[in-house]
Amino acid sequence: MEHLSTYLSPEIKLSCYEDKFFKSDVVFDQHMLIWFISGETKIIQAETTHVFKAGDIFLIPRNKPATIINYPKDGLPHKTVVMLLTTPILRDFYRNQSVHVTVKANPSIQSFTNHPLLESCLTSLIPYFQLQDPFPASLASLKITEAISILRTIDPTIDHVLANFDDPYKVELIRFMEQNYQFNMPLEKFGYLTGRSLTTFKRDFRKAFNTTPQRWLTQKRLELAHYQLAEKKQKPIDVCYEAGFENLSHFSYAFKKHFGYTPSSLR
Repeated sequence: MEHLSTYLSPEIKLSCYEDKFFKSDVVFDQHMLIWFISGETKIIQAETTHVFKAGDIFLIPRNKPATIINYPKDGLPHKTVVMLLTTPILRDFYRNQSVHVTVKANPSIQSFTNHPLLESCLTSLIPYFQLQDPFPASLASLKITEAISILRTIDPTIDHVLANFDDPYKVELIRFMEQNYQFNMPLEKFGYLTGRSLTTFKRDFRKAFNTTPQRWLTQKRLELAHYQLAEKKQKPIDVCYEAGFENLSHFSYAFKKHFGYTPSSLR
């Protein structure tokens, strides 16, 4: 996989993937504002699937599990401008703001496609990626502040996401796992997102499901994969990644061991 990132600052980068596709299961620690230059991205979350393409602008909230699959498109690489809206930056921004935050337990991706203010802000960054000298930190800070201010102007509810600095609170385990099992995350991350230490997560999980997290996750992912293959007629390569498996060979092995036949035989 050919991946190049050019940084203006630790929070602002130009990201480019040249190969066929790139897949990752992630939970971002910071909010991410993304502007698409070329390519296509499929973002699979518990409640919905998003597809973004050239010209799209969107915000991915932090602490939100997702499977992200990046593709080149129309002969062009997958290229984006990415701006991290980090907790320290947002705390500093909101220090002098008077806002009342209503915590959103499960904020969704926000789309701002073709909005002229955001488009102008992010487009203005492109020439700076050609600089040979370091980009001034003060100017990077100004551009991030500009982006935050624009987001607040075009979406009055965005403060409830950006100004919420709480860690995940303890959630109902069964419901959370049923909604998020397809994301291939370490158990420590599952624990964190449910408001538990790893030890507490494993203890509560066994009480709730009467099995280990690893066994239950594999079973649920195989059931989802079988449904997508048999009922939705999807390709094994697509099912593999969307159901939470590491790669096609691991998926095929686990599938045949469990069901007694290969994924391709269902097509």
